Amino acid sequence: MTTQLAFDLIMIALAARVFGADAIALLRRLAAAGVRAGVSEMSRHEREGGR
Repeated sequence: MTTQLAFDLIMIALAARVFGADAIALLRRLAAAGVRAGVSEMSRHEREGGR
């Protein structure tokens, strides 16, 4: 585990603790958006002849 990943996980835990259920819902939406962006980027890369 890198230092940056550990820092990010700690910040997520603190945000969830401070802001409660609202922060958890927001983090889930952000994670889903990140996954969608990653998948679309991979698809775009494959269409352009990458790999």
